[in-house]
Amino acid sequence: MHSADIELIQNAFGLIDFSKDDYSEFYEMWSECEFNRGEIITDIGQIERSFYIVRKGVQVVSVLDKNGTQKVIGFSFDGSFSGIYDSYLHKKPTKYILTSLTPSKLLRLKYEDYISLFDKYPSFDRWGRIAHQELLIGRVNREIELITMSANERFEKFMARCPEPLKTIPQKYLASYLNMTPETFSRLRKKVKI
Repeated sequence: MHSADIELIQNAFGLIDFSKDDYSEFYEMWSECEFNRGEIITDIGQIERSFYIVRKGVQVVSVLDKNGTQKVIGFSFDGSFSGIYDSYLHKKPTKYILTSLTPSKLLRLKYEDYISLFDKYPSFDRWGRIAHQELLIGRVNREIELITMSANERFEKFMARCPEPLKTIPQKYLASYLNMTPETFSRLRKKVKI
């Protein structure tokens, strides 16, 4: 494994002290994969087989509403985790779609290897607990923003924390994520001049 990939993994699992134990077997569990722009990585009805760390690129997780319109739930980008986590953990068909918005290079970890981490490396128990807490808190904060803030407030808050890779993707995805029309998003973007 390349040293850049080891560093990427260490940064993604930032709560773990990688100097404490020998993690060479952990690094060997990861494999490389690539997806083209617009390629569906995991589709509705499939079972997510991998947990990813993004080397490069942007992916989107979305769901179809009752009219068949795609609604964006979240994004993953350079250095972040990616995948459809509930399907991955429960081994059940997903209701979501994971799509590569840009050409993407990912590192992937199979389910069996992921589960073995908690037995092989005790520090992963703490990481798992804290990571899940942060995920839940982030989800609750997003829901609060969606139901209590105006479109303008949601736009300003998102753009203030928006990572650079997301600023280059088509605005229809960002508008959907913020629960507004692309026209509203475009109008707000022009006001801020991003």
